[in-house]
Amino acid sequence: MSSIGVRIPDDHARNLIDPTAYADGRIHETYAWLRANNPFGLAEVEGFDPFWVATKHADILEISRQNALFHSGDRSTVITNKAADTAVRAMMGGSPHLVRSLVQMDAPDHPKYRALTQAWFMPPNIKGLEDRIRGIARKAVDKMAATGGECDFISAVALHYPLHVIMEILGVPEADEQRMLTLTQELFGATDPELGRKSDREADLTKLLSEGVVADFYAYFAKLSADRRANPTDDLATVIATSEIDGQPISELEAMSYYMIVATAGHDTTSSTTAGALWALAENPEQFAKVKANPALIPGLIEESIRWVTPVKHFMRTATADADLAGRKIAKGDWMMLSYPSGNRDEAVFTDPFKFDVERTPNKHVAFGYGAHVCLGQHLARMEMRILWEELFARLESVELDGAPRNMAASFVCGPKSVPIRFKMH
Repeated sequence: MSSIGVRIPDDHARNLIDPTAYADGRIHETYAWLRANNPFGLAEVEGFDPFWVATKHADILEISRQNALFHSGDRSTVITNKAADTAVRAMMGGSPHLVRSLVQMDAPDHPKYRALTQAWFMPPNIKGLEDRIRGIARKAVDKMAATGGECDFISAVALHYPLHVIMEILGVPEADEQRMLTLTQELFGATDPELGRKSDREADLTKLLSEGVVADFYAYFAKLSADRRANPTDDLATVIATSEIDGQPISELEAMSYYMIVATAGHDTTSSTTAGALWALAENPEQFAKVKANPALIPGLIEESIRWVTPVKHFMRTATADADLAGRKIAKGDWMMLSYPSGNRDEAVFTDPFKFDVERTPNKHVAFGYGAHVCLGQHLARMEMRILWEELFARLESVELDGAPRNMAASFVCGPKSVPIRFKMH
């Protein structure tokens, strides 16, 4: 690939792979510069293979809709340095993936595996869960009220409410929910000094994940899977445990990966979005007042908070053939980063994109992805947030920050890790 005239300046290229840039907001300065000056540029960072960076909404959509031309599974689906990539391939028999979930699949496998659980996450099925979810939401709001007007919204509500919902759907006992939460935080927060397991060197991170966190997930779900095959019940774990593709049971790697993506992405992104929404409402009392006065704005609050937080920061794609994209010549095998938070702040699509606006319309964010890989759980996530806000706004009279909120340090999936608030509730 030619880097003449397309190379991203070193400081911005480093921010793209630096977990702390996502925690302190520097990443948005980089995105804004790239959108204005080099919207589809080439990042060359020491220790990493070069990668293209899509920062414009239109380019992210263009890549996402061409699944045959831009594969998810040919190379690592998340940004990975050369040492980690080499270590994973050695461990996984040449595959660049520690897990093989829907995220790492392309056709023909992707649509077949997606179909196994798709009906579970469609509106007609999740509508039947509304009463159960509302009961969980009320308990979460009661727990917040019991703090007496001061709490960290993350630990009081945002972490546990969506966790409880997805674990109930999956079939994980309530007694094991804290275990699932800890493992999820260790997986997505591996680079965060407070959330990740201890590791001295970057090279150790792969070992830590593969022999530690991922292995612990596998061990847990292998037991659950064996139990469901012996004693099937009406839960998602049974669906996965007994699934077949083309008349054959799915492999252990693919079953364990399926459990993992449901058990992690199924709550973590909703937690982040909910926490980010309350943080934004506490900083923008006029927006809080609008929703309080008119609960019909709750769907708008949900879409704006999804855009605002964009918990999944990127996915990587690999070109399967030479191509022209955004005025650049892409070669077969080239790697590219889809920068979703940048697409969701694109000035060409969103008026005043750095303003949190519950009445924003239209709000065509790309936080759930687009095309064949659009988020399977998007309808459930929206329903969970709607129910929680309905229950919370019915009782919450005011809210303000009680200290400085903090974000996770991670470059793949991350959101707030502390949102201290003071509030009045009846």
